[in-house]
Amino acid sequence: MLLIALTVLPAIAIAVYFITSDRFIEPTGTILFSLFLGLIICLPAGVLNTLLIWSQEDPHRHVYLAAITEEPLKFLMIFFFLRSRTEFDEPMDALVYGTVVSLGFAILENFGYVYGADSETSSYAIATLRAFTAIPMHASCGVVMGYYFGRYMFSGSRRYLFMSLAVPIFFHASYNFLASIDSPFFLLLLIVLVVYCLRLHKVFIQEQKLKSAETERKFS
Repeated sequence: MLLIALTVLPAIAIAVYFITSDRFIEPTGTILFSLFLGLIICLPAGVLNTLLIWSQEDPHRHVYLAAITEEPLKFLMIFFFLRSRTEFDEPMDALVYGTVVSLGFAILENFGYVYGADSETSSYAIATLRAFTAIPMHASCGVVMGYYFGRYMFSGSRRYLFMSLAVPIFFHASYNFLASIDSPFFLLLLIVLVVYCLRLHKVFIQEQKLKSAETERKFS
């Protein structure tokens, strides 16, 4: 039970923080649907990562490629399955959905790493390490994606649409590359990413404080 808790609860705690920070909290059904979307993309991500990374002679050197499979899959879930929902009616909604989709993916991915370890001791070590590294990385990329996607939805600017995919890919790929070469700078990058996502989140919080109603006009 403790191992399951270490595998799941860090992601759930982060998700709850962003969900409850929304002044106009999203319907539970849509939150669960977003979580489900994040879970199901683990299968295609696994197939694509096997083809691009694990089929290589030295796959450890190619883990940065996971960013160009996983982040676009998360993006597609938002674009095709959440964008048109009636409850998606303000920029903060995109940030919440993006974070939950990313954390749904991170939870199932976490099970693969934790329960695929060689021993129980290794499983606990991996779960603890990922609670402070990979889980916040996925969550932060989800926040960044959601922030720019929200800007796109309610401004119509395709520049924001591009950034909603390109910026998370950049951070994710850089994180994976630095971690793969055992560079201590991967922790510095993670700190920068977390600070960046929190600043973006704060922008939406401040904007919500000035609103008398939730609904805004969509431009997409």
